[in-house]
This record gives sequence, C-alpha cells and structure tokens, in this order.
Amino acid sequence: MGLSERIQMPRFEYRNLMPQPGAEQAFLQWIERLDREFANPDPVHRSEVVRDTLHELYLGRPLEAGAARGTSLPTQALLHSFDPRNATLEPEYYGDVDAVKYAERKPLIWFWMMFDRSPVGLNHWLGFRVRALLARHIFKKCGANVKIFHGVEVSFGYNLTVEDNCVIHKYVLLDDRGEIVIREGTSISDYANVYSHAHDLNDGMIVSNHRTEIGPRARVTYHAVVLSGVSVGEHGLVGSMGVASKNVEPYHIVAGIPAKTVKVKSIAPQELQRTAEK
Repeated sequence: MGLSERIQMPRFEYRNLMPQPGAEQAFLQWIERLDREFANPDPVHRSEVVRDTLHELYLGRPLEAGAARGTSLPTQALLHSFDPRNATLEPEYYGDVDAVKYAERKPLIWFWMMFDRSPVGLNHWLGFRVRALLARHIFKKCGANVKIFHGVEVSFGYNLTVEDNCVIHKYVLLDDRGEIVIREGTSISDYANVYSHAHDLNDGMIVSNHRTEIGPRARVTYHAVVLSGVSVGEHGLVGSMGVASKNVEPYHIVAGIPAKTVKVKSIAPQELQRTAEK
C-alpha cells in the first residue's frame, strides 16, 4: 500500500433531507408567491409585502388596519418595525450609496434579516430557498445552486455577484460597497468578512472602493478576512483567522496576519487538463 493510499481520508457527501409532504408543498407555494410579489421592483409595493409577511411570521395572524392603535408603546414599536420604511440600515448612511438602487433592495434586505431572526429562520431546507429567491432580486447576479446559511449580511447588494454552486456559511459579511465577485464553486466559511472598500488612514470619511474577487473554487475559511481589492485565485484558500491583504495566487494556501503562502496545493490531473485548455 502506497503512502497516498494510507493517508487518504474518507469523502462524505451531504445527505438529502426533506420536510414532510404537506410542509414541503406549503413552503414551495409560499416561496413562489414571494417570488411573484418581489418581481415588482417598486419600493412601496415591496415594503407593504414585507410588512404584512413579517406580521404573520412573527405574530401568526394577518395584519389588520389600525392594528397598532390602542396597544402598548412596545407593541406599537414592534408593529411599526415590520415595515421597512420605518427601519434604517447602515448602508443607507453611506454617501456613495445609489439611493434609487438601494431603495428597491432595502425592503428585501430587511426581510432577509428579519426572516433569519424569525421562528422559521433556522429551518435550513426552507431558509436556503428563501435566501436564494431574495438573492436573485437583490444581487447584481446570483447563479444556480447557491446555498446561503442564516445570518449572512450584505451592504448594498447591487454590487454583489455570486456564481453557480457557491456556499456562503453562517454570519458572513459581504461588504459590496465597491464590488464583490464570488466565482463558481467557491465556499465562504462561518464568520468570514469580505470587504470592497477601505478608509483613509487620517480621515475615515475618505473612502476608496475596489473590486474584490474570489475564486473560482476558492475557500475563505472560518473567521478569515479578505481585504478590499484583493483577488483570491482559482482553488486558493485563506486559512482560519487569516487576513488576506494581498492577492492569493491560484492553488496557494495562505495563513496568518497578514496572510502569506504556507503551502501550494498539488494539482489533480483533471485540473491540469483544465488549466492547459485555458
């Protein structure tokens, strides 16, 4: 037995889990209805749909006209906060925001955040599908078979491209104030931060925006950071807690603060062929 055979680790595929048939039907019908409603980009329409839907998600009953009247002040605060027009989000304050583009997306971003915090937000099967439909209406581009876990936050949304077969894990920050492109097959692990803007050292109000690109088939692992303007090449990997302040070459594994190359991946035969064909 050769060395490579002795140290080869088992490969575990994900299991295919499904809700019960009645629940699956209700989930899919609800997603289809939301998709139809959110296809209308009018911010007022989207805000009203979000307000009514969040009321039902949190309180289990439809919103009635004048529901806030006669209730306690905390209850009024809760009911008013279901409406995105009564909420403010950090990116709205940025001087470089495209107000028109963001106004279309803000209700959906608010719904995304509130859905994740709702009683159904931790249901993975449902959550993956709800976030995928929202991403198609929020992002500059969202590809097929994109899996987004709960707690992920974006800035503007309209400067974010996520290609096919990407996975974005829990509590990731995608700061697309400049532009972020996540190429096909890339994985962003829990608590990672990806930035596309930087502040002047002396005056924090002076901001420079850049294009940050990751992949294809790259990995940004647990609690790692990719700074603004950095490219992580094909099959590149940023190790846990690492801070990528410079470009990561294809197949390079970087780690540390600032991140430096600690290893270069061996290229499988199929990847050699793919590289030769480029």
